[in-house]
Amino acid sequence: MIGRLNHVAIAVPDLEAAAAQYRDGLGAKVGAPQDEPDHGVTVIFIELPNTKIELLYPLGENSPIQGFLDKKPAGGIHHICYEVEDIIAARDHLKSTGARVLGTGEPKIGAHGKPVIFLHPKDFNGALVELEQV
Repeated sequence: MIGRLNHVAIAVPDLEAAAAQYRDGLGAKVGAPQDEPDHGVTVIFIELPNTKIELLYPLGENSPIQGFLDKKPAGGIHHICYEVEDIIAARDHLKSTGARVLGTGEPKIGAHGKPVIFLHPKDFNGALVELEQV
């Protein structure tokens, strides 16, 4: 069921400074900021040869990323995203094993324009997991 690692998401307190670290310090290809109002974030994707880094910054007062940054002001790894071929089949299988899907359990459209769901970190060794249909 699980496919390749799509990205690692890092919540950051300063989106432009974080992008500059990857672009200027590490020489990475850095995308443009992209607002995702349905998820309460502004994202920038860093393209790597084998995966991506997603920089997350709060968008709006109710952003879940603001809550994360309130607890960790310096930022940090927020979630990891794996690809799946069929998000509904993956969701249903995981629920049958006792894993909890966050929110309503229905996929939302993510930053890549594809359906995504998030799985409770307590069910995955403390890591928030995003699944993205490819």
